[in-house]
Amino acid sequence: MTGPDWNPARLYDEYRFSGSLPRRGLLVDGRPALSGITPEQVARYVLITVRDPLCAYDEDPAEQFAGRLDDAERIGSSGMFTVYTGGYEGVPVTVVSGGSGSPEAELVMHELLEFTEADTFVRVGGSGGIHPRAEPGDVVVTTGVVRDEGMTRAYVPASYPAVAHHDVVLAMSLAAEELGCAYHQGVTRSSDSDFVGVGRPGVGAYFQPWHQDVLEVWARAGVLNGDRESAAIVTLAALFGKRGGSVCSVADNVVADRPFTAGAGHVAAMDVALRGVVRLARLDAMRAASGGRVSWRAASHPANGVAEKH
Repeated sequence: MTGPDWNPARLYDEYRFSGSLPRRGLLVDGRPALSGITPEQVARYVLITVRDPLCAYDEDPAEQFAGRLDDAERIGSSGMFTVYTGGYEGVPVTVVSGGSGSPEAELVMHELLEFTEADTFVRVGGSGGIHPRAEPGDVVVTTGVVRDEGMTRAYVPASYPAVAHHDVVLAMSLAAEELGCAYHQGVTRSSDSDFVGVGRPGVGAYFQPWHQDVLEVWARAGVLNGDRESAAIVTLAALFGKRGGSVCSVADNVVADRPFTAGAGHVAAMDVALRGVVRLARLDAMRAASGGRVSWRAASHPANGVAEKH
């Protein structure tokens, strides 16, 4: 269906408070207020990280990524987010660090989607293992996300599937193969609670009966790992016609009785994300050169740098 009735902004235009609200979001000195980015300096490919002490970062994760980029330049700093753009193997990439959870991810995703030409967004960071086969140190390339958080439900009903874009899944999986990482493809669960909501005791060992089943329910369903941001990034990217995905390291696994190790797999997840961006750039270049007709098989052919998996 086309025409004015299909334009979501029409509903906003009819909103009685529309005249009192900035249509595109808040600006400070002409820049998006929450991230402080210079929009034209944001690359097509964006890696989104969290300032997570469980990843054992030696420094801000955006700065850690920036140290691996050529000619990295800080293009945004707001106290809430830090943003760098640089090159990796000749591919421009932007890296963002911020706080934890879907509400925080929404803030930076809004400004990236509204003000920049970026079209690919990948969550990179740590997670907890849920399925027994997700071992500490492994990397999970997310194929889809259980939306067990609240922010995305403000945008679309819970029945809407948070499916990682197939280009991102392909590129990140090929990168993991190329690097020889221990990795899995599968479903990630995002939740708001980082304690009782993921089967961990609250203050004073607070628990309710249903908390005892959280991990096993999702493990039986084949969910591999859990985090707080993947649902936001994958869902918002899909809603607005962009590509979203997630690459997370696994730090522990309660179901499998594997203890927490700070930073387990973190470097591997970074490696996969960066190499995956290079893979995406090659795929996109092939697609552009062929008028959009390039196949996944062609993109993963040995001639393009990755041996086929046997």
